This record gives sequence, structure tokens and C-alpha cells, in this order.
Amino acid sequence: MAMIKSSGAAPGDRRVRRSRAALQSALIGLVEERDLSQISVADVVDRADVNRSTFYAHYQDVHELAEAACTSMIDELIGLVVSLDLARANLPDSPADSVTPDPVLTAFFTHLAEHAGLYRSLLGPTGSARVIEYVRQRTTAAAHSSGYLGVTDDVPPSVAADPSGTPHDVPAAFAAGALLGVAADWLQRGCPRMPLEMAILTKPLLLILPTAAGRPPRP
Repeated sequence: MAMIKSSGAAPGDRRVRRSRAALQSALIGLVEERDLSQISVADVVDRADVNRSTFYAHYQDVHELAEAACTSMIDELIGLVVSLDLARANLPDSPADSVTPDPVLTAFFTHLAEHAGLYRSLLGPTGSARVIEYVRQRTTAAAHSSGYLGVTDDVPPSVAADPSGTPHDVPAAFAAGALLGVAADWLQRGCPRMPLEMAILTKPLLLILPTAAGRPPRP
């Protein structure tokens, strides 16, 4: 399966950077209004005010553009997952408990809600399989390196940035799949619960993982 390509332009080529930025911005605006499957190249070039030859000089299709356009937002989302440390948040000397919302988990769902149209289109049944796979791999890498799973070995910072370096970690894959499954279901239902409530409901489930995986929480 193709991975997301870098959207960086050749150094010093301002025209390339401007064209890509215009196309990506156009798609981000469009995907907030309708499903990705309903967006055509004609829609994008019309919104970006460029011609079709410019589009095809940079991208093969709308899905490839979506990959490039959404990389930074997806990375921001994964950055929140990396910083999740629910086991630490639930230490005895902490005011938090299993029903107290973790601020980072709350921020995770807040981020999704703020860009609900984008994520609903990309992660839903008519979205981009390549983007979904990218998010899955990045989230698994983030879960592997996160303290809430109680991993005791030192994990290089590059693991979360490069999913290819993640070892086979069943609890991490399970956590990533569970979190993305909850998020995708919530998005497809139109975000019926507030992000704070989602954090409160999700936190106890994630707190079970270190014990179920036979891993002591990271001190």
C-alpha cells in the first residue's frame, strides 16, 4: 500500500510550494463541506483557481492530494496520542482518577471535533484507505512509545515519527485500533457527545490496558 508522500517542494522553488499550498488549502476547505468521495479534481482546481495541468503536475488524484494536505493535521493529532500518559495521570498522588478526564485525551477529542468534517471524510467508509492506514500505523507507533501502556524499555523518539521502526506490539496495536475505532464511530454519528464526555468515557478503558497486557505502569 502506498504511503503518504512528502509534500515538501524542491528548495527554492516558490512556485511549486505556492501551487501545492493552494491545492492543499482548497481540498481542506472542500472536505469540510462534503465527503471526500464527492470531491473531483475539477472542484479542487476551481477552488484553488489553478488549471488542471497544474494539479496533475503535483498529484495523481484527489486521494493523493488528501494525503499530502492532511499530513500536518494528522501529525498534530498523533502528537496528542504520543503525549498520552494515562497511567501517570492516575497515580495515587495525582488528583486524577478513572473518572477524571485526562486533559490530553480531552484535547484529542476536541481536535477531532474542530475538524469533524475532515476526519469524517478521511476516516469514514468512503474515505481514503491510504490515509486510514497511515493514521493506524502512526497511532500504533505512538501507543507503543506512550507511558500509558506501561512500556518499560526506552523508546527512541524517532519511533513515533517513523512507524516502520515500531516492533510487533500487540497491546499497542490494540490500543490504537480501539482509540481510532471509538473516534471514527463518534465522528460518523455526528459527534453526539462533547469531547469532555468522550474523554471521561474512554479513559477507564485505556487504564485497563497496562494490567491486561501484563505491563506495570511506567513509574
